[in-house]
Amino acid sequence: MNNRNILLGITGGVAAFKAAALASTLSQAGANVKVIMSAGAREFITPLTFQALTRERVYTDTFLEEDVEKIAHIDVADWADMVIVAPATANFIGKYAHGIADDMLTTTLLATTAPVYIAPAMNVNMYEHSAVLDNIATLDSRGVTFIEPGDGYLACGWVGKGRMAEPEDIFRFLSKEQKPALPYLKGKKVLITAGPTRETIDPVRFLSNRSSGKTGFALAQAAQDQGADVTLVSGPVQLDTPPGVKRIDVVSAKEMWEVVVPLFSEVDLAIKTAAVADYTPKETFRHKVKKSDEDLYIKMERTRDILAELGARKNKQILVGFAAETKNLNQYAEAKIKEKNLDMIVANNVNDTGVGFASDDNQITILRRDHELVKSDKKGKEELAYFLLEEIQPLFEGEDARVRESNR
Repeated sequence: MNNRNILLGITGGVAAFKAAALASTLSQAGANVKVIMSAGAREFITPLTFQALTRERVYTDTFLEEDVEKIAHIDVADWADMVIVAPATANFIGKYAHGIADDMLTTTLLATTAPVYIAPAMNVNMYEHSAVLDNIATLDSRGVTFIEPGDGYLACGWVGKGRMAEPEDIFRFLSKEQKPALPYLKGKKVLITAGPTRETIDPVRFLSNRSSGKTGFALAQAAQDQGADVTLVSGPVQLDTPPGVKRIDVVSAKEMWEVVVPLFSEVDLAIKTAAVADYTPKETFRHKVKKSDEDLYIKMERTRDILAELGARKNKQILVGFAAETKNLNQYAEAKIKEKNLDMIVANNVNDTGVGFASDDNQITILRRDHELVKSDKKGKEELAYFLLEEIQPLFEGEDARVRESNR
């Protein structure tokens, strides 16, 4: 949503207060937000609220022309990359369906060529009325996208469908609409690993790392949104399972091996973002190790290298690895892609401020076999997930696919 020009229309319903949260969320995501309010909307919330949240003029009157060199409703209609009306009343939907332009919002909507999204909000009986349904169908046939209202307790006291979708759900819907289409993922079986592992010392203590799992979970959500059949194998993290994704939880490197290696033969694409422990205690103590005046030494042994094992077993699969480094980023990445028979490696410097472990942002370097390095700008991990999936696409087609076929 960064730098997108978003026109937010607000009509007269009690859900207008939710539009303030939506305007704030869009602005915080980097969007440029302008607001048009109907007369009814101003009965519930003031224009000053939206002016403060967006730092932009709020439009309320078709005939209020503050800039004599511009026609306001034409200017803002041309400016918008997308229009979202939330909440949208039955009255507004009816007027828009019939081409009535009697206020700033409806006039602007008839003038814009930008995609239009509508989030209805009304009483359940109104929403189910044949006239309203006909108007929705008319707008749908013209390419207007509706964001379904939710079920629940309505302001009028009824319980049913008609409450405006929550601002966070609208934001996610709009964000998903702006993502690039990746048709190569449709129907593909995708295996993604995420998070850290924990290597037990005793019933109280374990060895682990700072991986949050955010990148792997963002990739799983993005791939699933594009029609892939996604299995997510995760170490211990505090993240919700992306909708539609099959999740398998593991704890140790040994458990991750036992799950991931057998699954690999069934998939088309494996992306291994998990930060798996390289070493594990050779002995696990049955009881808590008590502190003493002596130093404590724990003998460690190597864990089995899951990525190397997948590389050795690779046949038709695309295999993508990750390298979290603190120095010599490109050198280590180039060595790893060859040693472990990877199709692509994604490297990032976890010492860089504001990116890497636990951060919501990351900055990565991508290396494919026999290709130049590709570097990303600093991006949110959801945006980065799509960037990475776009970079994987050539591996399924063209020259990369022919090279892979000849190496079988």
